[in-house]
Amino acid sequence: MIQDIIKTHLVDALRHLYKVDASQTITLEKTSSDYEGDFTFVVFPYLKASRKNPEQTATEIGNLLKDSFIQLQSYNVVKGFLNLQIRPDYWLQFLSDNYKKSNFGFAEPNSKQAVLVEYSSPNTNKPLHLGHVRNNLLGFAVANILQAGGHIVKTCNLVNDRGIHICKSMYAWMQWGKGETPDTSNIKGDHLVGKYYVAFDKQYKREIEALVVEGFTKEEAEKRAPSILAAQELLVKWEAHDEETIKVWKTMNDWVYAGFNETYKKLGAHFDKFYYESDTYLLGKEIIQEGLEKGVFFKKDNGSVWIDLTEDGLDQKLVLRGDGTSVYITQDLGTAELKYKDFKCKRSIYVVGNEQEYHFKVLQLIALKLGKTYAQGIYHLSYGMVELPHGKMKSREGTVVDADDLIEEMELTAAETTRALGKMEGESEDDLKVLYHTIGMGALKYYLLKVDPKKKMMFNPEESIDFHGNTGPFIQYTYARIRSILRNAGQLSTSDFNKQHIELSKVEKDLLIKLYQYPQVINEAAKELSPGLLCNYVYELAKVYSQFYHDHPILKEANPDQKNMRLFTCELSSGVIKSAFALLGINVPEKM
Repeated sequence: MIQDIIKTHLVDALRHLYKVDASQTITLEKTSSDYEGDFTFVVFPYLKASRKNPEQTATEIGNLLKDSFIQLQSYNVVKGFLNLQIRPDYWLQFLSDNYKKSNFGFAEPNSKQAVLVEYSSPNTNKPLHLGHVRNNLLGFAVANILQAGGHIVKTCNLVNDRGIHICKSMYAWMQWGKGETPDTSNIKGDHLVGKYYVAFDKQYKREIEALVVEGFTKEEAEKRAPSILAAQELLVKWEAHDEETIKVWKTMNDWVYAGFNETYKKLGAHFDKFYYESDTYLLGKEIIQEGLEKGVFFKKDNGSVWIDLTEDGLDQKLVLRGDGTSVYITQDLGTAELKYKDFKCKRSIYVVGNEQEYHFKVLQLIALKLGKTYAQGIYHLSYGMVELPHGKMKSREGTVVDADDLIEEMELTAAETTRALGKMEGESEDDLKVLYHTIGMGALKYYLLKVDPKKKMMFNPEESIDFHGNTGPFIQYTYARIRSILRNAGQLSTSDFNKQHIELSKVEKDLLIKLYQYPQVINEAAKELSPGLLCNYVYELAKVYSQFYHDHPILKEANPDQKNMRLFTCELSSGVIKSAFALLGINVPEKM
């Protein structure tokens, strides 16, 4: 990168002029649009060594760079700011070298450490909802960005398929289902199971109200209600491997998995391996025993096992109940061990909502105290809740927004918006259906991913499909416009352009510099685990391209070298937009 070359020359200049070793302190900034230059070096930290005023120091450094740095076209000094302008030839050579590269911006494959990304983590008692959508999009994008950054990346999904909440759906179906199946009801499997989870909740609330009328307290009623007692009995039977109970459990879970798979396909989510809590919930017991032997855990009189984390700023944490049954942390300790055995990834990223921040602090602390190889690499990628404006997209359950409802609504909104623009007349219904899905999902994914994961956010479906501003459809439209230009241009010239015959305008140079930054943005997004950095970059790229398109003729340019350069710029711009959006899990349409 040119920034690294500039930094090397600055280090040499400071050492030569002022006997200063600045190899660890050099930073560059983008030059303000008010001044000429591409990069700015701030000299104030080095005034003590130079013993001169800011202007004199910056000028001395600039003069030395002008003699030693061949890529430097000119410099100017504004107080203590040294603005450096790179020769146009450098940016043109960059374009010539990269416009054909399909993997431009990507680091050398498998050049960095192996990383495991766990995301989705649904329950098998209801459909995926809006919160799961953010989780899936975030996990998928982070995995893609890490891979583009050179990491070996594996993904997994820990499915919560056991417990009292699962038994609630089972009990309701066994009581009132009358053999209903997804096929007989024409209801998607996860929605059908969710329907019975809601039915259980309604019945449970009615029973509680009746018991309260009889004189029981609300707390007593919640424990005595017949439906909850029946669900608890089912859980006991499940843990005892009762044949009939296991049969119902497997049947209903299969319905849910079929439904999940349809939604995952629409979202573009992918997993290298699924883990199931029904397989992993007992795994941690051996680790608990290991911890007792090492003195990491202690046992109370009732037989329960605990860890004291008060010196770490937390509290005492239960890791095994007195009756020997596991708690969530038990299971997660075992699953962490299993994941390491399966994938050998010392770095393990958990994409889970911010309500679990305490849990993952405890998990990592315990793994560290046990001396686990992978403990240091445990990382909780925490994200905030997604909310909708009042009255938007009612859910089937009335409390959360169903993922399938959301996707359907996005496609309908995309269709309405596109038809209103009137630019796709004459296209087949099949092509339009694909386009509406592409635009709808692009709007949804971009809107959810552009926000810092840690922030709670408001998702406005109509705002997300605006064809102007910082939205997925605006960037998709920019891509489609570029592809239209390239189709009209025909076959791109195989010969390079003559750099001596080209006048590079400010916006042309700005666009080339923005394209040049793509590898750096991928690297930074991978380091920060932030798809939002990539979203903001590709939006800025689309804005600069739009200005370039507005200011300069492309197909009607008379100078053949200038025309070729602009067409090559279009080719690289479309390639970077497509590449960046693919990392975010977003498709781009060739026409729009």
